[in-house]
Amino acid sequence: MRELLLNICPFAIWCIVVGETIIGVLLFSLWKRHKQPIALLSFFVMLGLILDAAVIGLGALLSAGILAAVSPFRFIAHGLLIPLLFPVCGYALDFKKSLMKVLWIFTVLLMTAGAAEGVCTVLEPREIAGVIRFAAGEATPQWSGMISMILSFGTVIPMMIAGVIVWIRQKTPCFFLSGFLMFVFSALGPASGNADLIFFISMFGELFMVLFLYLYARRKTGD
Repeated sequence: MRELLLNICPFAIWCIVVGETIIGVLLFSLWKRHKQPIALLSFFVMLGLILDAAVIGLGALLSAGILAAVSPFRFIAHGLLIPLLFPVCGYALDFKKSLMKVLWIFTVLLMTAGAAEGVCTVLEPREIAGVIRFAAGEATPQWSGMISMILSFGTVIPMMIAGVIVWIRQKTPCFFLSGFLMFVFSALGPASGNADLIFFISMFGELFMVLFLYLYARRKTGD
């Protein structure tokens, strides 16, 4: 399995970028037709994931110096946009306006912390499968690592919980599968002894996450 992953890594990353871009276009088109918040918020999350994957993909094409200049932006975008998955959960659960206001305040605070985490992350170059990428180094502040962990698993677990409720109430597994597949692919790297490839393996989870968010948003609008 590891040999296969190493062989397909650069090519597969760009395939994921293309797939995410297509889903992003579909989400934006869905929002334009129905003005549905879930579609718009999922689109913004999609933009962060596309930027993240594209910068990593460029690690097989560009010099380390150029990558060092652009890599901080993917961390900042990740910190700013991934927290939007919380209001996505709220809209999927049909929260009342008062509860959504509280959720939005929490989200904005987390977005601020996420952006600060991206700015303060100290990056170090790493190379694997012919791809150079900049990841958080040992000099990164501890609080920054905690925020990153919250953004990674603190969003997926609520999505799965919300997904179970949505599945029961609305008779569709799409929202649950969105969070569940993201969780599975995030855990697959360490579980298979390929923790150093988690950046790559988790991209498949991100692709499935936004795909099922699109399918859920489409179903919710009646398209």
